[in-house]
Amino acid sequence: MTLEGALETTADGSRDAVLFVFTVTNTGDEPVELAFTDGCKAEFVLVDDGSEVWRFSDGRMFAQVLSSDELDPGEATTYEAEWSDPDAGEYTAIATLQARETDCEATTTVTVVD
Repeated sequence: MTLEGALETTADGSRDAVLFVFTVTNTGDEPVELAFTDGCKAEFVLVDDGSEVWRFSDGRMFAQVLSSDELDPGEATTYEAEWSDPDAGEYTAIATLQARETDCEATTTVTVVD
């Protein structure tokens, strides 16, 4: 299974919210089935100097529903999250695919200005 992740943010310089878009692409030659155990298909975490500042799943409840997505070779899917009312600073954003038996992660830098 060959998955490649890319993480983009739409931080527009304001402190209203930061949108994260995590794109997972099947870079292999065979279809890949992504199996999920609940409604949280991707986790998003912000870190500042090694300390966790924000986690998408904190304080949220997700339906315990088995589901799956299939990605054909070259096909991609996206997962999104929003950080509302962020604190100003520069952070490392990490997105991790929550599918069983997969390893796909992406990081980027996020700057929120005052």
